[in-house]
Amino acid sequence: MQDFINIIRNTDLFKCFSYDELDKLFTKENYKIKKYTKNSVIYFQNEKCESLDVILNGIISIQKIDSEGDILTIYDFMGGNVLGENLLFSHRDAYPMTVITKSDATILHVKKDLILNLCQYNVNFLKGLLQSLSDKTLILSDKIKSLTLKTIRQCIIEFLLFEYYSQKSLNIKLNMTKKELAEKIGVQRSSLSRELNKMRSEDLINYDARYITIKNLDLLKSLKTDL
Repeated sequence: MQDFINIIRNTDLFKCFSYDELDKLFTKENYKIKKYTKNSVIYFQNEKCESLDVILNGIISIQKIDSEGDILTIYDFMGGNVLGENLLFSHRDAYPMTVITKSDATILHVKKDLILNLCQYNVNFLKGLLQSLSDKTLILSDKIKSLTLKTIRQCIIEFLLFEYYSQKSLNIKLNMTKKELAEKIGVQRSSLSRELNKMRSEDLINYDARYITIKNLDLLKSLKTDL
């Protein structure tokens, strides 16, 4: 219990509580901690949300799987992030998408009644919960905007330019597979490969399994503006 409380006190949502407060508020009846292996399904689409979930460690992915089996990754959440707060008190309290683990993970599942008690007990917790709700709305809005307004090429260019500024190199090291990149921008892997091949034939980039090299940075920037 001591290790568990020390972990959750380091998360943004629970840092407003003292150790003694959390020790008093958390009982075995109102929470559980579960460990998940990589690629485990935590929630299937349309499964009812019955807890607020705090990721203690690992990476959790929200994914949309269509009728043909294509996967769109909406967002990846890391340790310290919260899931379910936008569904727990909703009339439509079922997960609209599938929630899976991208690595081994440990999750704290907190029951609804305890969340209500925590909101009444500490106004800073309530503020943190509302902020997290607002952040989820913005994440979804940004994803919808990116899917409806951008071509595959524009998504690739924005990804490359972001990584160029982050890595400070024209030789972009890929921290994901081509399949994961395709899921991130919401296209089939074959469509991503075709567009990468076109960009290579136009001498914009070169690539292999681990790197994408920007060959003409100025032209890439101008294309982003024109698209």
